[in-house]
Amino acid sequence: MANYPQLDDCSGVWTLEEVNDAVMGGYWRNAGSRAIFTSGITPSLSNTLDYINTVGAGDAVDFGDLSVGRSHCGAVGSFNRAIIMGGIISAPSYSNTIDYVNFASTGNAADFGNLSNSPNSPAGASNSIRGLNAGGAAPGNVNTIDYITMSSTGNSVDFGDLTVTRHALGGLASPTRACFAGGESPSQEVTIDFVTIANTSNAIDFGDLTTGRRGISGTSSSTRGIFSAGAAPGLVTTTEFITIAAQGNATDYADLTTATRNGGFTSDSRRAYFAGGTNPSVTDVIENISINNGGAFVDTGDLTVARGYLAGCSNAHGGLNDGYQGTRIAPIPTGGGIGQRGLALGGTNNSFTAQTNIDFFNISTTGNASRFGDLNTATATEARGSNNTTAIVASALAAGSNHINTVLFASEGNGSDFGDISVARGRVGGNSNSTRAVFAGGENPSKSNVIDYVVIATIGNASDFGDLGAARANVGGVSNTTRLVLGGGEEGSLDYKNTIEYVTIGSTGNASDFGDLTVARGWNTGLGSATRGVFPGGYSFDGSSTFYNTIDYITIGSTGNATDFGDLTEARRTGGTGNSTRGVMSGGNKADDTGSVTIDYITIGSTGNATDFGDLTEVRMLLAAASNGHGGLS
Repeated sequence: MANYPQLDDCSGVWTLEEVNDAVMGGYWRNAGSRAIFTSGITPSLSNTLDYINTVGAGDAVDFGDLSVGRSHCGAVGSFNRAIIMGGIISAPSYSNTIDYVNFASTGNAADFGNLSNSPNSPAGASNSIRGLNAGGAAPGNVNTIDYITMSSTGNSVDFGDLTVTRHALGGLASPTRACFAGGESPSQEVTIDFVTIANTSNAIDFGDLTTGRRGISGTSSSTRGIFSAGAAPGLVTTTEFITIAAQGNATDYADLTTATRNGGFTSDSRRAYFAGGTNPSVTDVIENISINNGGAFVDTGDLTVARGYLAGCSNAHGGLNDGYQGTRIAPIPTGGGIGQRGLALGGTNNSFTAQTNIDFFNISTTGNASRFGDLNTATATEARGSNNTTAIVASALAAGSNHINTVLFASEGNGSDFGDISVARGRVGGNSNSTRAVFAGGENPSKSNVIDYVVIATIGNASDFGDLGAARANVGGVSNTTRLVLGGGEEGSLDYKNTIEYVTIGSTGNASDFGDLTVARGWNTGLGSATRGVFPGGYSFDGSSTFYNTIDYITIGSTGNATDFGDLTEARRTGGTGNSTRGVMSGGNKADDTGSVTIDYITIGSTGNATDFGDLTEVRMLLAAASNGHGGLS
């Protein structure tokens, strides 16, 4: 059995069996559990270094001293070292000093080198190899990003520039990305930037905070980043999160116990620890929160000395390589019809206002959905597709919509922008295989016969695919690895059809006739296995509104009319997805035109009525649904 290298030196992919052997054999790298909080103002300048053990936590213990008392520093950590950069040594004197200590011991800091300038209130972020120092005031605001090599000593090297020149910003990292948020430029900033740590380059826009503020602090697990506190201009308790691997705006997440700014913030990848700060006097409080679950911050203990304008770092934060305690999550089965995660995306509230909400659920169990995050833009549509890792949803209820959102299945968080559909329109349908998502029909304001497509793995705008046999909106789509089948829809004003057509996903061209649904209707959803397509629910109008509980099915690889499968638990137009075994129908709107929280399910390979699964987190109508294991995936 091979003795694998330490995680900060390793590369490649380990199998689950190899990981288990390494853990059981005692040579799987566990990160430490020590967090250090640096210097600050008491209100005089301090050279104090405190530490806590994050397992059990409690009051901080004296670690040693910095080379010189200073505040407004940046701090980063590797598995072995805490590195403290820049700051104010006596206003208006600013420091370019870089100090370091070893986490495993206690003692005073040693000289590491110097920064390229002398910033106060920069942001630090690191993985196990590189530490980044971004922004600050020296004394005027700077946009500089410097980097150091964590295991060596020496002066910092130019990395690139922030998108906005500012100081008093927060930083955090995954093993591959660093993100910097907020600050003052001179007004309070909402900007979130990111860089790829391994490559020197200028920062790229990531999204925005919920509110602009300075004196913000950041920390992370390897997948989720959280930014906390600050002044906007008044002091706030706000804590919000981002999904580091995606792009998009931050989502409100939790609140500190007390409004404050310029506290020390770090994590052991499971829990985040916020220490000290000003509110407006300095505080000694240390509080913590679960990074994945949120909730309320809990008082953990006290610093050795109350102080503000400090920084925090640890030897177990999310920028260090994945696989250590607390960070690795159980793999989510994906692909080939076995995937387990379903998403309910967007939709409308009871006022038919498009929403950004995303819920998720485990397809193979039953139970209520949980909140996942938010789409980049509000969406209400049946036009969605997914592969093993990524869901995309296109257009909206509004006729002039053209946006496409993308969401990563593996971790909760917000969606990001993918591109635009080829022709702006609303009420679009569609589905996908592992490679392509195909969107069909819609209206803007007249009905459309447009079919367009995107390559899911490549961000960009949709391309023309072909045309439907007749212009119509509100079609449902099911797919296997080669064929997309589109059922129902509305051709004219309130002219609902039972038409079924199909296209070959891997090519381009116009749709061909497949057969008919058992009942003419639109707003029906689609889901299926690799062989069977199912069309649940729907709506039509013939002088009065009719909501259907009808479930039809077809054999995707052939052609012919649909056959009755059974009934939904309640008549509605709903959002459907699943894997090759189970179909799940989420939310929808009912005969009284109010929304539903209902989730029900069927076994695709049999026939019969749907069974109760659970509830969405809130009422949703006209939503899209996607999974990482539907019948179109190989």
